[in-house]
Amino acid sequence: MPGAVFAGEAHPRGMTNLSEFSSQLADTVEAAAASLVTVHAMRPISGSVVGKDLILTVAHVLHGDEVTVGTPDGRRLGASVVGRDPGSDLALLRVEDLNLPALSTGPAPRVGELLLAVGRPERGPQASLGLVRHAGTERGWLPAGAEPFPGISGGALVDVRGALVGVLNAGTPRRGLLAVPAARALKVADLLAQTGRVPRGYLGLATQPVVLPGPAQADTAQADMGQSGTEQDGAQHDRHNPEDGRGPRGPWERGPWGGPGPRGGGPWGKHGPWNREDGDPRMTGRGRGRDERGRPGGWGRGTPWPEGTRLGLTAVQVEAGSPAAQAGLKIGDILLSLDGEGLRHPRELMERVQGRAGETLTARILRGGEEQDVTLTVGER
Repeated sequence: MPGAVFAGEAHPRGMTNLSEFSSQLADTVEAAAASLVTVHAMRPISGSVVGKDLILTVAHVLHGDEVTVGTPDGRRLGASVVGRDPGSDLALLRVEDLNLPALSTGPAPRVGELLLAVGRPERGPQASLGLVRHAGTERGWLPAGAEPFPGISGGALVDVRGALVGVLNAGTPRRGLLAVPAARALKVADLLAQTGRVPRGYLGLATQPVVLPGPAQADTAQADMGQSGTEQDGAQHDRHNPEDGRGPRGPWERGPWGGPGPRGGGPWGKHGPWNREDGDPRMTGRGRGRDERGRPGGWGRGTPWPEGTRLGLTAVQVEAGSPAAQAGLKIGDILLSLDGEGLRHPRELMERVQGRAGETLTARILRGGEEQDVTLTVGER
């Protein structure tokens, strides 16, 4: 009978396939672990070999310029820090005579593909299983969909074929295990190897969050856009000036189109999208606000806007001669997305461009009630 299990049949066909698949995953982990080291920093973390004598790991636990690494074959070698990139929280290490294979890269994973988060903390190789939940990244980070474990940071996120998908980081302010996408991580490694630094990207825009009106509000919104677009109270500049946005009346007081807005109410709280307890809208550490569950973020994914609400960023200042000005952006333009990813907060705009100097991006904007695409080349500071 089809599918029946008879006495003496040790492995039904389905179980055999599952066993083979499990064995393949174990082989993939073993192969990836051969290109991972233990980095003895503030605490043991992992490091991913990305080139001859070159290792990528996370920067936030490296407080010195010299560390020790442990290799799969039991060697302990000295490593020097070539450079750090705050934008991606990556650091590049150089180890003489490392003699370990570099991780290879492959095509971008598809939604639904299985991923393996592989690390090498002190106790040897460890792994957890993840899944690609959606296409694209979240603010430049790739969710691993896997359970983190101590020492996983700096390890490799690989597909079932063993190709590098990203470099893992469990120490970000965001929830869950994330990874710097492989293409970006390798670009950072190349820049650090050549110059010891990664240029900071910028567009030359000051922006503030805005809620896009529904059809019934469109006429009123158009009439008020000029007023909202030229006022800079509450604006955040993408040059990461911590004082930007200190105006006495931000968009959460005026309302997104310049009219009266909620005071002390609304989903973002009385201090606006930053929602600092002390009212200081600095965009560092705890200054990013809290959502309705008390999580960091404020005006972000957790904000309980009605279903279908669209958010964007209104350009309130365009620096003369900047990449934004050269691309034709104007005060009052509303940025809807950057390379297909929506924009909800000025911090997101800064985070997405700061590590992409020289790259060409496509911005979706709303101007005069019509959507259009604008090509931007990220500048360097």
